[in-house]
Amino acid sequence: MTPAELASVVLAAAHAVFNERGLDRAALPERTVVERPRNPEHGDYASTLALQLSKKVGVPPRDLAAALADELGRAPGVKSVEIAGPGFLNIRLDAAAAGQLARVIVEAGAEYGRSDRLAGEKINLEFVSANPTGPVHIGGVRWAAVGDALSRLLRATGAEVGTEYYFNDAGSQIDRFARSLLAAAKGEPAPEDGYGGAYIAEIATEVQARRPEVLTLDDAGAQEIFRVEGVALMFDEIRSSLRDFGVEFDTYFNEKDLHDRGELDLALNRLRQQGHLYESEGATWLRTTDFGDDKDRVLRKSNGEWTYFAADCAYYLDKRERGFERVVIMLGADHHGYIGRMKAMAACFGDDPERNLEILIGQLVSLVRDGAPMRMSKRAGTVITLEDLVDAIGVDASRYALARYSSDSPIDIDIELWTRATRDNPVYYVQYVAARTAGVARNAAEVGLVQGDADAFRPELLDHEKENELLKALAEFPAVVATAAELREPHRVARYLEESVAASFHRFYDNCRVLPLGDEEVTDLHRARLWLNNATRTVIANGLRLLGVSAPERM
Repeated sequence: MTPAELASVVLAAAHAVFNERGLDRAALPERTVVERPRNPEHGDYASTLALQLSKKVGVPPRDLAAALADELGRAPGVKSVEIAGPGFLNIRLDAAAAGQLARVIVEAGAEYGRSDRLAGEKINLEFVSANPTGPVHIGGVRWAAVGDALSRLLRATGAEVGTEYYFNDAGSQIDRFARSLLAAAKGEPAPEDGYGGAYIAEIATEVQARRPEVLTLDDAGAQEIFRVEGVALMFDEIRSSLRDFGVEFDTYFNEKDLHDRGELDLALNRLRQQGHLYESEGATWLRTTDFGDDKDRVLRKSNGEWTYFAADCAYYLDKRERGFERVVIMLGADHHGYIGRMKAMAACFGDDPERNLEILIGQLVSLVRDGAPMRMSKRAGTVITLEDLVDAIGVDASRYALARYSSDSPIDIDIELWTRATRDNPVYYVQYVAARTAGVARNAAEVGLVQGDADAFRPELLDHEKENELLKALAEFPAVVATAAELREPHRVARYLEESVAASFHRFYDNCRVLPLGDEEVTDLHRARLWLNNATRTVIANGLRLLGVSAPERM
């Protein structure tokens, strides 16, 4: 029995009690939940439904809990119900009901853990969005791992998601990039405000190979070629490195397109229609202070140039015009100041900033070797890049390490830890369970132990304490996925896999032998445990897939 099924049983019991006592059934919720008690001695699951309904119907909570417990105690699969405290219901399932979960999981396969919790939501999820002036740095890599995991979680809970990478390919930083390439091609030092690193020389060389005539032109003409060709090469490199990291975007959006299509003017006109623009000192301002910003924002300077914020406005409007009800933007630690102005901007468009716009801020990441932070990339010259991280610990460990922590916490990635083939390496600890469960299944086949048909499965045999513990851990997976998606916290999945599933499986494996020993005859208990082993493999694989991490069959 899954937690959702048990919750339905609890609600059905409540309906029966209300009918019997003539209570107002309008007070009953459409759905309820059951939770695992912190202390396993208190039962398999707990419900607070009696406490929730008591005031609504004017019945003391313990009286209502007693009636619910009596009704629930007659439900198939429920072994016992106890009343605790002011009206908590502590529920124990019989072994057969608890063990059936293994069959449910194995038969659901890749679908186990998915739900329709966010069905009907259309979400635009923008992450990474690095300027095309250099390789993806380690801060951007964090958003690549977290953002991609979040997109998988949102889709797993029924949301329609469009992932998006915004290339800031217009503005002064692109001019500095082009000047840096031109200087490198000429063998000159980078401009004072330019970009350094070996990658600049590499791209400059590639541009020259494509356009041999470039250095015969005047500086303005040469710089334009380096801008166009260099940005294209940098785009290709960024996309390629992210693809190798397992991250593909539905849309790669160029800022320059906003300018070329006149979308900044469109946004300006929309804001003017809303009555939030004014002119001052020759510039066009957006009155964001009306909606909580600390100061009004310039959209168009007195010299006619657009500000970056004007492009932000146009880009937000573009997303909304494409039908996305919720715009989620992931930004780096240095972008806290953007939250107020962006929320105010959404309000200026007539949107609800709390419903239509969501901004997530990620904190800094450090790569540590021998106890000291690494500060410089061999290729980028100034920062640690995606390639540096992957070269150091691999794609799986990188993605897991970055998604394992709450994104609002700074993290240090210890190279020695994350390359260690021991249980203190979190990704190894979880992947080892994936490999061990696959190994058990292979070894079972070799000794003639097969899972068999569901009709022959004997779930009531899974009555060992460690079997029950593992079943309860596996039962949590759908709720963990839904919560992680709703709270935008993929780290919940990683911690669940480690602390709940992997830990419980190791204890099960150490105490409950799955394979027959020597010439021992294969029994129904061996087969039941093989179902449980395979269910664990399913949950581990599904959870790792949500994080973009592989579930190896051998290690």
